[in-house]
Amino acid sequence: MSRIGKKPVPIPAKVTVEIAGQDLTVKGPKGELKMSVHPEITVTQEDGNLLVTRPSDARQHRALHGLTRALVANLVTGVSDGFLKSLIVDGVGYSGEIRGTDLVMRLGFSHEVVVTPPENITFEVEGRNPTTVRVRGIDKQVVGQVAANVRKLRPPEPYLGKGVRYSDEVIRRKAGKTGK
Repeated sequence: MSRIGKKPVPIPAKVTVEIAGQDLTVKGPKGELKMSVHPEITVTQEDGNLLVTRPSDARQHRALHGLTRALVANLVTGVSDGFLKSLIVDGVGYSGEIRGTDLVMRLGFSHEVVVTPPENITFEVEGRNPTTVRVRGIDKQVVGQVAANVRKLRPPEPYLGKGVRYSDEVIRRKAGKTGK
């Protein structure tokens, strides 16, 4: 039995869940998310919890069981609390700034790089510290992808550690050239 799949997903008080066949709609204070569940997996709502069940112990059903439960839990967490990814911009003159809803990054290029957020995603830059950029949203997959796209603009390099990195990422530093 899948250890993750058999755990029920608790539904907070402000969240409503609608199940129509294989379509799942979750509404909460932060917004609304929809998901299509695999036809062989069933999601039911009982006693303020969502239960995910599978038809058999076949390998594919076991894999889909845990995956579906994790995706459903991410929907519920997203509409109630939201998700956050923090990025740190390291380097002399490297910084981020908010203009309207866009994120404007200075990353050592001859030009500024402008990142336009997709729907339901917001950027935040701390006032005194323009080297910390936060990506917020309700969809965990989109938040992670947008943060990865921002990081890809100037990935951290191993010699000086300059670039954009996740706040919990550790950069393994290399030794530079050694003279005679």
